[in-house]
Amino acid sequence: MFEVRIHGRGGQGVVTAAEMLSVAAFLEGKHAQAFPSFGSERTGAPVVAFCRIADKDIRLREPIQNPDALIVQDPTLFKALDVTEGLKQDGFLLINTARSLQDMHLDGILAQLPPRHVISVPATELALKHVGRPAPNTALLGAFAANVGVVSIDSVLEAIRRAFPGKVGEANVEAAKAAFALAGRKSAA
Repeated sequence: MFEVRIHGRGGQGVVTAAEMLSVAAFLEGKHAQAFPSFGSERTGAPVVAFCRIADKDIRLREPIQNPDALIVQDPTLFKALDVTEGLKQDGFLLINTARSLQDMHLDGILAQLPPRHVISVPATELALKHVGRPAPNTALLGAFAANVGVVSIDSVLEAIRRAFPGKVGEANVEAAKAAFALAGRKSAA
């Protein structure tokens, strides 16, 4: 079983990201579940969502404590809480930021994870460019497909189209494709 925890703030599409990731896995014939954990339900408040992907039935229902991958949609959360808590030693960390990881003072985290398991992608900027609003979720899913490989980019794009039909969906698809290309170059470096 592969477990993903997504951290962000209300209004960034954290819950929708988990749902789209589970749909992408389902499209590949896998079992998946997605569910949120809310504190105060308002825009800007910290939000966590979870996604499990497996080749067989998933019977667990509790929050993910030891994820295989973390997606951090808002890098300011590193100052507010320990978003990397419980991340497995060979886990993946995907961060929405245009800053370098060294500028974010994440050297300790970088030292603990395997090379190329920590990727930063300017997902908000990609969303603004392609979608016209600062919702980084679909761009981060594109980067997730490039870096982690648990689901294919084709399945992610189809899940986005199902969540957002029409022009909005195609704009989000373009953001995901751009992030996929960028993350692919970073992980190859």
